[in-house]
Amino acid sequence: MLTAVLFDLDGTLLDHEGAAGEAIVRSFPDVDPAWLVRRWVDLTEDAVDRYLAGELDFLAQRRVRIRTLAGDLGLGDWDDTQADAWLAGYVALYQAAWRPFPEVGAVLDDLAGRGLRLGVITNGHAAQQRAKVAALGFADVLPYVVASSEAGSAKPDAAIFRAACAGLGVTPGEAAYVGDRLVTDAQGAAAAGLTGIWLDRSGSPAPDDLEVLRVTSLDALPPLLSS
Repeated sequence: MLTAVLFDLDGTLLDHEGAAGEAIVRSFPDVDPAWLVRRWVDLTEDAVDRYLAGELDFLAQRRVRIRTLAGDLGLGDWDDTQADAWLAGYVALYQAAWRPFPEVGAVLDDLAGRGLRLGVITNGHAAQQRAKVAALGFADVLPYVVASSEAGSAKPDAAIFRAACAGLGVTPGEAAYVGDRLVTDAQGAAAAGLTGIWLDRSGSPAPDDLEVLRVTSLDALPPLLSS
């Protein structure tokens, strides 16, 4: 019997791509927005992968993104001072654009009303990730946040999922985990013994060999957990 539901944060509860896209376009309004957003996504994913692998610390992964982009845009070789000054403005724009996906609040209230324990497992910097939960207004309904920067492991490693379950006082078999990345979130959770649920907002047909549960909107989660 499920007694807990844990969630990914960026891309699942918070529209991270929308916020980052808005912030980077406002930062460089004269650059083609379609190219700029795609390039920023690529640079971010590469830098975050290096951060999670321990190759870069949190600040360094931010700096490498903008220094590379500045080079792409012909703005020269930025030093740390220039990078940090730009980052201060970008982060302010990014934070101002934090929004939950429209259905999130009602879904969390529904699940909490059933007496389920709720929480977050996120790959990222703990202080920033908790700030996001608070800014979205979900600190009360999602009081439990496990971040890779504190846990010593990152999704899809089974250790972070099991540590989160232990912290909530449930076994992996009593918990479901919902995230927008098939391998990192749903399959990683399933391998750790949780019920893995893939949030696939693309609406594309599900793969024939899919071995985890799949929803195309969080609205489908309460009915799924009731079935």
